[in-house]
Amino acid sequence: MSKIKVGITHGDPNGIGYEVILKAFADPTMLELCTPIVYGSPKVASYHRKSMDLQVTFNAISQAADAHESALNVLHCTADEVKVDLGMPTAEAGEAALAALERAVKDWKEGLIDVLVTAPINKYSIQSEKFHFPGHTEYIEKRTGKEGDKALMILMNEQLRVALVTTHLPLRDVAAAITKDSVISKLRIFHKSLCRDFSIESPRIAVLALNPHAGDGGLLGSEENEILKPVIEQAEEEGMHVYGPFSADGFFGSRAFAHYDGVLAMYHDQGLAPFKLLAMDDGVNVTAGLDIVRTSPDHGTAFDIAGKGEASENSLRQAIYTAIDIFRNRQAWDEARQDPLPKLYVDKRDRSEKD
Repeated sequence: MSKIKVGITHGDPNGIGYEVILKAFADPTMLELCTPIVYGSPKVASYHRKSMDLQVTFNAISQAADAHESALNVLHCTADEVKVDLGMPTAEAGEAALAALERAVKDWKEGLIDVLVTAPINKYSIQSEKFHFPGHTEYIEKRTGKEGDKALMILMNEQLRVALVTTHLPLRDVAAAITKDSVISKLRIFHKSLCRDFSIESPRIAVLALNPHAGDGGLLGSEENEILKPVIEQAEEEGMHVYGPFSADGFFGSRAFAHYDGVLAMYHDQGLAPFKLLAMDDGVNVTAGLDIVRTSPDHGTAFDIAGKGEASENSLRQAIYTAIDIFRNRQAWDEARQDPLPKLYVDKRDRSEKD
């Protein structure tokens, strides 16, 4: 089995991206699993390596085709001189983060990498005429999705998988975005991802309520009765195993999530606050619903500890493992569903089947 080529964007060079990347590949067994190609700057990688005295070597390249199979490769795709201001959000760092992301997506489209793992960006400093998105997920949907494709954000670890109906949306706009169409669409994507990406044959999905106490029979809101319950019934008619809507506080407080393969939350903090409490060190962000396999560590740039050598590489390592697993799971899923029967020629005159 050939090694999977993992493209890794360096994220914001003033954050902990290089630290966690270099720490992850200081373990030589990582190179037995994949061929890593870091999209960024060999000079900046050397700066971070030296400043934190990290004992890891890498191979500087200018194109993905030159990557060494058994080495950590750093592909030069930024400005020649990128100034590093550790812990500071700067326009220059934002430009460098975007340059890496654009090149990695381009190479994926050309088949030069198999999967994409993104180190964290600063959502403010990366904004420009080329990037006007709330985050990675929306950018990748726009750049790689076919017409009609919709991305789904899933946060996962070994205990829990949480998907979001709405992502980077102000709280005041959430209720209006919770419609029958939006919820059933996310449920379909989530169900298919659990089957195809995570190899769960018949996944059980819990749906969280929008309002406190699941609306208290309409006293605290009508979305549960008018939107969520009908959608759950529709999902069941389509063959999905969907349950709820559950009041989020009691659902997580009682650890009811342990009985389900996935949880669909209505908005960002409803799902991510409890998830990060349970999985801050090993959580992975998965973008489902698109042809591209993209994952990322479940943390930000961590400017407050950048350059101090304190960042844990575990979440990035798990993101790499997850990307590899999803890539292979999709191959197995698609292969198992190919038509194994050869096409037969039918003579219209006698209607008999012939080889």
